[in-house]
Amino acid sequence: MKTAVVYYSMSGNTDYAAQRIAEDVPADLVRLEPVKAYPSKGFKKFVWGGKSALMAETPELLPYDIDFDAYDRIVLGTPMWASTFAPPLRTFIRDHKEALAQKRIAAFVCSSGGNADKTFAKLEEALG
Repeated sequence: MKTAVVYYSMSGNTDYAAQRIAEDVPADLVRLEPVKAYPSKGFKKFVWGGKSALMAETPELLPYDIDFDAYDRIVLGTPMWASTFAPPLRTFIRDHKEALAQKRIAAFVCSSGGNADKTFAKLEEALG
């Protein structure tokens, strides 16, 4: 079974987890990056990122390469922002909802605290 790990990481924690998963499974990595980067430090990081997550924004992403026909399973990775998943992953799901519906999906959420149950529920809802 061929696998791709598709993820967004701001601070590197989700990147670290994605790389460990890709080594163990094994899997190909697809890192999502917004065209306009989120602030990564200070108060703006939480205000801008939190607002973007709460408002279910879908930022434009830099080009990435994924051939859905090549994969049986997609693993989605995200940091937890305001009890939901990061907006770049929301964009990916919106843009590829039909293709994702044909695949086995797994997910992981990185959080420095708090319960990720709401994040997984919102991710499942977005996937349909």
